[in-house]
Amino acid sequence: MFFTCGPNEAMVVSGFCRSPPVMVAGGRVFVLPCIQQIQRISLNTLTLNVKSEKVYTRHGVPISVTGIAQVKIQGQNKEMLAAACQMFLGKTEAEIAHIALETLEGHQRAIMAHMTVEEIYKDRQKFSEQVFKVASSDLVNMGISVVSYTLKDIHDDQDYLHSLGKARTAQVQKDARIGEAEAKRDAGIREAKAKQEKVSAQYLSEIEMAKAQRDYELKKATYDIEVNTRRAQADLAYQLQVAKTKQQIEEQRVQVQVVERAQQVAVQEQEIARREKELEARVRKPAEAERYRLERLAEAEKCQLIMQAEAEAESVRMRGEAEAFAIGARARAEAEQMAKKAEAFQLYQEAAQLDMLLEKLPQVAEEISGPLTSTKKITLVSSGSGAVGAAKVTGEVLDILSRLPESVERLTGISISQVNHKPLRTA
Repeated sequence: MFFTCGPNEAMVVSGFCRSPPVMVAGGRVFVLPCIQQIQRISLNTLTLNVKSEKVYTRHGVPISVTGIAQVKIQGQNKEMLAAACQMFLGKTEAEIAHIALETLEGHQRAIMAHMTVEEIYKDRQKFSEQVFKVASSDLVNMGISVVSYTLKDIHDDQDYLHSLGKARTAQVQKDARIGEAEAKRDAGIREAKAKQEKVSAQYLSEIEMAKAQRDYELKKATYDIEVNTRRAQADLAYQLQVAKTKQQIEEQRVQVQVVERAQQVAVQEQEIARREKELEARVRKPAEAERYRLERLAEAEKCQLIMQAEAEAESVRMRGEAEAFAIGARARAEAEQMAKKAEAFQLYQEAAQLDMLLEKLPQVAEEISGPLTSTKKITLVSSGSGAVGAAKVTGEVLDILSRLPESVERLTGISISQVNHKPLRTA
């Protein structure tokens, strides 16, 4: 079985053949199916006039309702089309419409039984939506869809609806009379309120005029005070400006004096700088040059000594065993020399000691007078007697040197003056 659908009808093709005929032509085999029956079902939209006569509502009031419904078998939905074919295949359009009508009428009666007359009468939209919803869920199982449903008419044989209309009419008339009375009352109230507002507006206008006059007088007084204040400020400002001008003139005069003094100080400072430069050129520069020369010489000597030490270290490393032999020979020579000195000291004890002391005395004198050679400035205070100046310094040095034999005698136990008079002793 298979379906083919057109715009207004569906065709159902079904057939069965136990041994389908076989036709051979030109070496090719063709199997011819056996078609037993072709049936059609209408897809047109059906308009149904759904009437429910004397149905008792929820409060037991019988009424009659007429609704208009549009139904249609859905050809685009295969499942619904298959269900419709199972239900209505072989039936005419009138029979299908009758079945759908009976279904809709049953659901319409059921909805009427669950609602009051007032609900149906006042809210037709709600009643139509409930019938449409319940009937659609039932008819869809038959392959039929409800396109629309509208409540057309409501009537009864007991004049119940007419009574509802009368009550509503009386209520409307009552509301109209009440509305008219309220309108007249509101008109009177509004008229009185308008008069009151008129008087209030008049009084408010007069109050505003009085306020405006008061504000004018206050502002005028304020402006007069401000004008007088500004005039007084202008007079004071003039006097103040005169005083400021005099003060500025005095400040300028003082500044001129300050500038003149500053120039004089600058001239003096330039003179001082010139003298300092002259002193520096005459005294400090030569001294610094000499110091720099000595520093350079000392630096050169230090570098020379370092280079010599490095050269000696290098030569020591290179000489090796030869230097070691030389050191040994020198040691032996020094030992021999020391032995001879020891023999000489044994032979000439006091003379040798005296010779050694006399050999070291110049060095001692040099160390004593050494600090004087590095002194740049000496300040002498005279007590009023004795020599002054360079002679005083020389005398101090000679005094120190004259005390040297005593110091040597205290340190070594040898008297230089006595040794000079003693004969030499031999061992």
